[in-house]
Amino acid sequence: MAQEMTANTGQLVRDRVPIPTKMAYGLGTALDMWGLWLYPSVAFGVFSIFLGVPYWQVGLALTLIRFYDAFSDPFVGWLSDNVRTKYGRRRPFILIAGILCGLGLPILFLVSPTWSDKTFLGVSAVFWYMIFSSMVYIPIFSLFTVPFNSLANELTPDYEERTSIMTYRSAMQKVFEVANFYALRFTNLAWFFVPGTGKQNILRGMQVYTCILGVVMAIFAIIIFFRVKERYYEKIVVKSQVHISLKSALYETLTCRPFLFMLLVGASFNLGTSMLGTLGYIATVYYVCGGSEALGNNWNFWMGLAFMFGGLIGAPVLNRVAHFAGKRNALIVTAFIGIGAYAGSWYLYTPHIQWLQTIASGLMGLTASGLWMLYGSICADVIDYDELNTGKRREGSFTSCGTYILKLGNALGGFLAGGIISMVGGDAALKSGTPGTILWVRIMLAVIPLVGMTLVIIFILQVPLTKKICEEIRIKLEARRGQV
Repeated sequence: MAQEMTANTGQLVRDRVPIPTKMAYGLGTALDMWGLWLYPSVAFGVFSIFLGVPYWQVGLALTLIRFYDAFSDPFVGWLSDNVRTKYGRRRPFILIAGILCGLGLPILFLVSPTWSDKTFLGVSAVFWYMIFSSMVYIPIFSLFTVPFNSLANELTPDYEERTSIMTYRSAMQKVFEVANFYALRFTNLAWFFVPGTGKQNILRGMQVYTCILGVVMAIFAIIIFFRVKERYYEKIVVKSQVHISLKSALYETLTCRPFLFMLLVGASFNLGTSMLGTLGYIATVYYVCGGSEALGNNWNFWMGLAFMFGGLIGAPVLNRVAHFAGKRNALIVTAFIGIGAYAGSWYLYTPHIQWLQTIASGLMGLTASGLWMLYGSICADVIDYDELNTGKRREGSFTSCGTYILKLGNALGGFLAGGIISMVGGDAALKSGTPGTILWVRIMLAVIPLVGMTLVIIFILQVPLTKKICEEIRIKLEARRGQV
């Protein structure tokens, strides 16, 4: 993994990261997918459709949970930047918190069905359980996810190799994301059907499912700890970096101009597409499948596979686009693909040819994989830009501020989705097949992401970090503090 400059030309030589290291790091995306995104992707199916909690209450709970992240992610980022151990700044958090995240995942679904009829302060008891169980789980999860995402920025100083690392990460993330799509189909197994009713016990199924995923999460955390190293820690952080103040971790980070525009890129995409998990599922069940939850859950799984394959294709293809055209231009191409994919959902979600919705899902997976791959790689370049101007390596601060904004966008999307469903008639209107309700769901599913994608293009054009500029920054940094 050593890097150098050629003796005669002074040009940078590619800094190659071994493939096993990239794959070991990519295992952490399983914890990210299952510990963070599984919950909102199944919350409406478990708590609203099965337990009968109003959609707006579930949406509100998901939003409040993300606001609570404001008190965990930024603090963990600051803490992670300042910790000094013989194992580094990030890896101890990854090991301990990763194991705890796996063991604690089933707690989020330890609800009793009898609670759905009980209320406190005018809202369901299940709503309060969602809030308080998440208040316990979220700080633990932040202790894993912030150091894990920060570690990606410390694996290489190379402009193109960063994109390669993110390509592996994005591709593996798509594989693990299938588990989120399969979750509700898992509850269709015969084990979870209520005798004499013909209905599946979605809640019990999710409790068993999260126990299985939790064990895998703990194993992956252990592998990452032993197989991935922190390259900047010994040569830069321990030798020269002083304590980073909380003010520096927040104020200086959020006033870094390229980073602000990257936050706007991520927030625009996430807010524009975060409703799809809910609206897409509703459109599949109540429009494409005519109200059959079991059939809808099966199609949701196949769409998850299509989403995965799209992501597996998108990451390497857009990596090559970035190699020839630059990361910023590649991200613009990705946004245009997304515009075509989401607009096409109007025609591809149809009860007449049900499998066409898998095409939409595949294109959406390609878009998401490519965008987050490029987003992560560009943010690593932003951290170098910041180091050149401040003299500090603050991966944790940048990561925590970034993940909070993205989580907030996802939560607001979930809340708006719940609000939209309630506004157009709620669960009763959906189950009765009211045409106006279905129409509005389809309109929002197609239109809202288009706005987000347009904003992505506008904001990425404001980020000035081209390949030439990034390589000049690397040369100046290595001349000042040495190579890593």
